[in-house]
Amino acid sequence: MSKRRLLMGAAVLVALSAPAQADTLRDALVAAYQTNPTLSGARAAQRATDETVAIAKADGRPNATSDFGFQENFLRSANSFTAPLRQSTAGGTVDVPIYSGGAVKNAVRAAKTRVEAGQFDLRATEASIFSNVVATYMDVIRDSAVVELNRANVGILSVNLEATSDRFEIGDLTRTDVAQSESRLEVAKSDLETARANLIRSKENYIALVGHEPGDLEPPPPLPNLPATPDQAVDLALTYNPDLLAAKERSQAAEFDIKTARASNKPRVSTYAQGRYLNYHGTLGGNAAGTTFIQEQSTAEVGIRATMPIYQGGRPAAQIRQAQARSGQAYEQLIATERDVIAQTRASYSSWRASERVIQSSERAVAAASLSLEGVRAENSVGNRTILDILNAEQELLNAQVQLVTARRNSYVAGFSLLAAMGRAEARDLGLEGGTLYDPEVNYDRVDDMFYDYQSDPNPEPQATRTVDTQAQKAEIEPLPETPVRQ
Repeated sequence: MSKRRLLMGAAVLVALSAPAQADTLRDALVAAYQTNPTLSGARAAQRATDETVAIAKADGRPNATSDFGFQENFLRSANSFTAPLRQSTAGGTVDVPIYSGGAVKNAVRAAKTRVEAGQFDLRATEASIFSNVVATYMDVIRDSAVVELNRANVGILSVNLEATSDRFEIGDLTRTDVAQSESRLEVAKSDLETARANLIRSKENYIALVGHEPGDLEPPPPLPNLPATPDQAVDLALTYNPDLLAAKERSQAAEFDIKTARASNKPRVSTYAQGRYLNYHGTLGGNAAGTTFIQEQSTAEVGIRATMPIYQGGRPAAQIRQAQARSGQAYEQLIATERDVIAQTRASYSSWRASERVIQSSERAVAAASLSLEGVRAENSVGNRTILDILNAEQELLNAQVQLVTARRNSYVAGFSLLAAMGRAEARDLGLEGGTLYDPEVNYDRVDDMFYDYQSDPNPEPQATRTVDTQAQKAEIEPLPETPVRQ
């Protein structure tokens, strides 16, 4: 029986390392990259941020307006002998800003800087989604292995109970031995149901992130370019972490906001041209006999206009102080982000290294527990060990095997989190296949210099896929053996 137990445990461990025809981690990452709603929503938000540059530039471009009107006078004053019965008007104005105190220039700079910050935010969202996909992918692998281990344990304990009951019948064991075997079997069954529930939860999380049901998942490939020391990891994170880079861009944008606010109490200069046409439709003059009135009038003028603020109720100073306070907030947020990045990087490195050591210890523990179980069974056969000793040895082996698959999951997830903290867990770093990678710069270049008022895009359609048609997940296992019933 010890040989059977070892073979079942070995089969589960081989399943964790031997490749099969199944879904791969790259497949899952590609699917999430193409269909995850959080990521596609972040891309749409970035496209909205791109438009802030064009909006800021519009304040420095010419502005043209026109107006048209028609008026019918149904009731006129008794003294208004020459008032017209009707009139039409048409006019137009063109204003061309020349100088705005630096408001437009600095507003454009701030908008461009925030576009760059948004692009870093998009990279951070991408890395976060990938980290979650990796964690869920490994959760499914871990929980599948735990279910198999617990299923094997239930099978072994069922056989143990049957053997113990048979020995009790011939007087070789006591009722206590049978009760201990029954108790351990029922506990194992409850642990199996818990493991199945955990597997179902992991599968549903996988669907929510990836967009489709998980198949038989292959073991993931080794993680590349993991750092040798925590200091090396921190150095890379301080250079490439997208959250930190985004915070730096926002602090620079806040400085441009101060300059924009200072322009509110500076002079503004613009040129203008305007014209107007008026037609009374032959009704000017009314009842005045013997007089002739001109029924059409046209005017046109060009000029230059300069305005100099003198007093605005303290508004400019308040706006400057507000921008300065927000700039201070951005600086503090930059330092806070830097702290978080350093802590996250060091913690991920520590978790990764600790998990690697746990894997080594767990592998030795599995080997030792397997040998111990075999020895306890042999000693029990000659009367030196009790049934309880066998049950304890089996439980120790199960615990070591579960700890091993959990450590493998934790090591991979921690390693990927470390890559994400260092800014090395994005699509461009992972070499994902499945089409052209999304480049936010393409949309920015497209809309940057658009100046025509009617260059709008078609209304958007959802890019993410829905999961309403997926089936409720299950954790299928082979039928459990019948438990012998003893009177």
